[in-house]
Amino acid sequence: MQKENQPYKIQPADRLAEVSEYYFSRKLKEVARMNAEGKNVISLGIGSPDMPPSKETIEVLCENARRDDVHGYQPTVGIPELRQAMADFYRRWYHVELDPATEIQPLIGSKEGILHVTLAFVNPGDQVLVPNPGYPTYTSLNKILGSDIVNYRLCEENRWQPDFDELERMDLSRVKLMWTNYPNMPTGANATLELYQRLVDFARRKNIVIVNDNPYSFILNRQPLSILNIPGAKECCIEFNSMSKSHNMPGWRVGMIATNATFIQWILKIKSNIDSGTFRPLQLAAAQAYHNSPEWHEEANMQVYSRRRRLAEDIMRTLGCTFDPDQVGMFLWGRIPDHYADVEDLTEQVLHEARVFITPGFIFGTGGQRYIRISLCAKEEKLAEALQRIKALRSPNR
Repeated sequence: MQKENQPYKIQPADRLAEVSEYYFSRKLKEVARMNAEGKNVISLGIGSPDMPPSKETIEVLCENARRDDVHGYQPTVGIPELRQAMADFYRRWYHVELDPATEIQPLIGSKEGILHVTLAFVNPGDQVLVPNPGYPTYTSLNKILGSDIVNYRLCEENRWQPDFDELERMDLSRVKLMWTNYPNMPTGANATLELYQRLVDFARRKNIVIVNDNPYSFILNRQPLSILNIPGAKECCIEFNSMSKSHNMPGWRVGMIATNATFIQWILKIKSNIDSGTFRPLQLAAAQAYHNSPEWHEEANMQVYSRRRRLAEDIMRTLGCTFDPDQVGMFLWGRIPDHYADVEDLTEQVLHEARVFITPGFIFGTGGQRYIRISLCAKEEKLAEALQRIKALRSPNR
């Protein structure tokens, strides 16, 4: 006799109530449905570089992947060739000296690093300082892990830098980490040595660890800086870097942490219990990419994005938005006109009537509610077509 099916009563972990599905994961499903209906949406939402890595990088990957002896587990610390290439990269471009054996930890992307650093430093109930607006993963992962999130404001009037006077007035006795991200995403505010100096001084006086996320320093920016340029920063700061943006390798999932040897060992203790290292040919190819020529970076990170940026600026102007022309990185951040009650009034109209997907700034926090972000990760012809569609939407004869 067949038994009546009974509802299965298992429940998800309580932590799932603290987070929702990532905005882009949800929205891109909608865009996919529209495309399936033949609407041909142009996506200017996600910052996923659409250009390939250098030819030499791909050749090293293919050459080594054909070998018989490279397919086993790899050390969590990363192979020596990759750590050395990372140290060379920091010396060459940032003028920062790092010990490749003790002060560098390769990552499977920066998102992984956010998880590992939080697990290594923060107990449930400890506080972390998170920028608003800021990268949503700083908030979501800390919620999942039980951190007490304290937002600090970034605002246009202060050039999207922390208000240090406001921070000084806060009770920071339970704060363990402060997340920073310069050059900034989503606002495009560039790093300066003065800002980094203030952050290092603040960290040392308040006994806080600064974690600076630095994947955008090569995009439309000829003066890349590291927070580790500041004397004494290595004692109290951790810096993430990533090959996703600067080397056109988002799907490869290669990033790094640079800091002092003690912090590296704490982070490695967590990481070694979670993953088993990255495919050796991929690590060798990444090491090759770290030695890309200045000419490669000029073309990939400056010339291509400069041409695209001009079209994105035209889109912003057509939408009546204002923006800082000095911002850097692979996005353009702009303030929407005052007559819109809500940013989605603009972005949803552009999506459904012009068939162009633009990111609403509220996904980066309440500080982004009056802003939009345009990705430069689209071919020039797509940006030009998006511009024409939006111009048609704005036409008085429409």
